[in-house]
Amino acid sequence: MLGAVVAGDDFDFRPGAQVPLSGGAGQTAATNALASAAYRDSPVADIKKADNEWHQSTIKPPKLSLLEPNLGEAFSRAVQVRMLGGARKALIQSFGTEPQSVVEHCLAANRIRKERDAKLTVLMVVFGLVFLPGLLLWLAAFQLRRTLAGAQNRRAGAFGMALLIAFGVLAVVFLVKLPFTGFLAIYLRAMLVAPAIGWLWAKQVCETTAADMRDRWGGLLAGGGVAAKIPEAVPKNPDETAAEQLRQNLAKLTAEQASNLVFYAGPKGILGMGTRWGSWQLAEELLPIDPDKDINPFRSWDIVRAVHDQLKLLERTPLHTGGFPAPKVTHWIVAPVGEGTKEVTRPSGDGTEAFQVKPSEIQRICDQQQFGSGNRHYLGVQFVLWDGQLVITLLVTVTVLHHTLRIEVTGHALGPVHPLFTSKPSPKEEEVAKAFKFWETKKRSLPLVDAKEVVRLSARAPLTWFPPLLDHLGGKLGLPEPFGLRHAWADQPWRHRFMADDALRAATPVLRVVHQAAMRVLKENDVDTERFGTRSTFLSGAVQGAEPTKADVYNA
Repeated sequence: MLGAVVAGDDFDFRPGAQVPLSGGAGQTAATNALASAAYRDSPVADIKKADNEWHQSTIKPPKLSLLEPNLGEAFSRAVQVRMLGGARKALIQSFGTEPQSVVEHCLAANRIRKERDAKLTVLMVVFGLVFLPGLLLWLAAFQLRRTLAGAQNRRAGAFGMALLIAFGVLAVVFLVKLPFTGFLAIYLRAMLVAPAIGWLWAKQVCETTAADMRDRWGGLLAGGGVAAKIPEAVPKNPDETAAEQLRQNLAKLTAEQASNLVFYAGPKGILGMGTRWGSWQLAEELLPIDPDKDINPFRSWDIVRAVHDQLKLLERTPLHTGGFPAPKVTHWIVAPVGEGTKEVTRPSGDGTEAFQVKPSEIQRICDQQQFGSGNRHYLGVQFVLWDGQLVITLLVTVTVLHHTLRIEVTGHALGPVHPLFTSKPSPKEEEVAKAFKFWETKKRSLPLVDAKEVVRLSARAPLTWFPPLLDHLGGKLGLPEPFGLRHAWADQPWRHRFMADDALRAATPVLRVVHQAAMRVLKENDVDTERFGTRSTFLSGAVQGAEPTKADVYNA
């Protein structure tokens, strides 16, 4: 039975610098692409383009469209709450990426927005709260325009724009000729002018922040070393409990990323590794070489250990070629979960420590849990290629039932992150005719933040100090569950010819290494390997024409 893990129970969060437990070399492209979403200013609905058939995001519609978040705001908020929240559920490993780096960029983006919102809140108080009736009139006009502009009918959108212009004209007329005199007349004029002055000041604040955000967005995708500054995660004294808690949550995230327990969800495959695209089996009867003697007793773990040692040598080749990079060979424990499950839990108890299943428990599962209910053991060899955009995992499992030894190799491939996350910021500009050579056109730069965006940001600013209220009024992004940064928005690798070739080419040498190691153990224990050798030859020929299939859909 799997149970929830409490941070303080299984992982010792010691003070000081945290060293990531997962290798970060060669994984920057996918990590930076996902992190760039924290700085984007596109509509939140764009995230639906990145969803795949297995993992769907949900968007809670706003009660007031004027308070609706953009993609960067919604993504940063959702990722921070989901991955660092005190009562968060277990996460799926993000192979090929560094989830802590993505989360840190979300925190950094939220910090930049918080600094901007602090300035906008002051402006709202000075130019809005003091002149509240005028502010409410302006906000009502922009809300009405936004509502009508969002309608499917184009005429309704044009009517909303005309209505806003008409409101401005009436405000000017109202200022010129008032039926009141004295202080009331001055206040009535000021309540219409002050919000507009505050808007001009707020526009400068929003422009500066937008330029900074877009620079970070573009810098991440260009491969630059854009740092995520989160000083709030570094406690300066023992009394800073919030900073200490944040530091511990980041350390817990890194430790969970290094867990050796994964989850199999039916046709979805192993969560985080991608669907199973190929499967090859070698199954024969265990017979002694000498009919008058029995074979030497051995266990599944003996074969697995021999295969493990041989897989470590995959990068060696007799020729001076590029060949395989250094593989990551890991003993995985696979827990079955339902296809439609929305929550997984990490194991706890004597057999686990710091999200890791202990070696003694791994060996026990490998030897004993081969049939019926319970978790299963797989030996995996994993290649992280294309700067983290392609993750190839080949899993080996060994079972012995009665007199039959079965060795199975399955291939899993996780493709690149969706192109939505790799799109760079495009300059905001428009084509206009030249003044004199009107038959020619030129590009004119537009402000990064238009009028309605300044109003939206200013209206949201005071409410950002009360996130639950802002989520209720403005809507929010719901992440696909069970959530893992990498597999939630991954494309199929088969759309990319070279990535597909890499996945298919990896199967044959791994399969042969597995068979060679197994044959050696069998011979050492006086097992007749003639049938195994014949079967291995047939299988070696079959794997030459490896083609991706939906191996987890058994009627495919």
